[in-house]
Amino acid sequence: MRRRPSVFSRSAVIGVALAAVTAGMVLPVSAAAAASPRASRAAAAARLTPFDPAPMRELLAGLPDPVVSGALVEVRHGGSGRPWTGYAGEVPRGAHFRIGSVTKAFTSTVVLQLVAERRIALDAPVRRYLPELIPAAYEEVTVRQLMDHTSGLPAPAGIPGPADGPGWWLKRLSPEQVVRAAFAKAGDDWTAPRPGAVQQYNGVNTFVVGLLVEKVTGHTFTEELDRRLIRPLGLRDTSLPTASDTTIAAPHARPSLGGDEVTEQSPWAWAEGGMISTAADLDRFLTALFRGRLLPPAEQRLVFTVPDASNGPDNKNCVNGTACYSIGGLMRVTLDNGVTVWGKTGSQPGWTTGMFATRDLKRRAVYSLNPTGTASERPYIMAVLKAAFADGSAA
Repeated sequence: MRRRPSVFSRSAVIGVALAAVTAGMVLPVSAAAAASPRASRAAAAARLTPFDPAPMRELLAGLPDPVVSGALVEVRHGGSGRPWTGYAGEVPRGAHFRIGSVTKAFTSTVVLQLVAERRIALDAPVRRYLPELIPAAYEEVTVRQLMDHTSGLPAPAGIPGPADGPGWWLKRLSPEQVVRAAFAKAGDDWTAPRPGAVQQYNGVNTFVVGLLVEKVTGHTFTEELDRRLIRPLGLRDTSLPTASDTTIAAPHARPSLGGDEVTEQSPWAWAEGGMISTAADLDRFLTALFRGRLLPPAEQRLVFTVPDASNGPDNKNCVNGTACYSIGGLMRVTLDNGVTVWGKTGSQPGWTTGMFATRDLKRRAVYSLNPTGTASERPYIMAVLKAAFADGSAA
């Protein structure tokens, strides 16, 4: 049977940086929508209609192709608990997948719970808690600034990538190694932005707050994650593997990069990007978070609080000079049709994942794609989001 041409093929951009596995996907927004958010929100809200799966079916019909070998998409509209679900390629129903930086939303929620319990002071210098880890040059950086990516900490260094040779996806690093490598590479000549002034998405921030959770609780981050979120929400298919556990529970896709299967890989990204989950579990977590079931009112407001900071020159996840990451680990995205959604993207070798919803939860979507590394999957992500939130309500 002859396969129809991929609807994505014209917009795929050749070349992808496999080493940047901790970076969230770039989600461009409409300049007009950014310039007039109130008008865009009002217009989008007026267009609210039930989800039409036809555009999504058309997108998935073009897969697999040379850029994306498989896909899973779930969309929920209104109060219905039953999702529309679409698959492409050899992705089994109910598949588990590595969620990458979507983990940050879980980590931020754990931290905000500790803030509510007054065990962490949001505006205290993080060096007060971790003096042995944070150099004196960063003594003014606060916990808040780590969480909203305005800390000015140096970027990750020495993270696993193809330059490490065969089996690079199995390389192990401890959280402390990741943080210390970043500071070491920056050196004494590093001139950081003034804390709080510039938003620059940076996974090192989340490694530090994960270590902060361990310091103030006396427990491992995994124990706190299980106790506070995974068990209370009944997320039976969600986990943060131990450092030596390279496996993923069945069922799951078997992604490849450059001809190498990467299904089993090191969960070195830990509290920053090491979790495994399913579409149903991510939707349950996102719904509970948006409905205020996980945080008291004061901390709940922070979930949707984006700092008043300029956009960093290398922060390509946000455009038009406007910061887009919240203290709660979410990103705010206004699509070309004026719909504003909140959620998070994430990538690990062979997987790119996202969870997004309108603020009122009238439309929610979770996706997991399996990029092959031959070209950028960003056009695919945007196509999925546009189809998922067509005629949706604005937050």
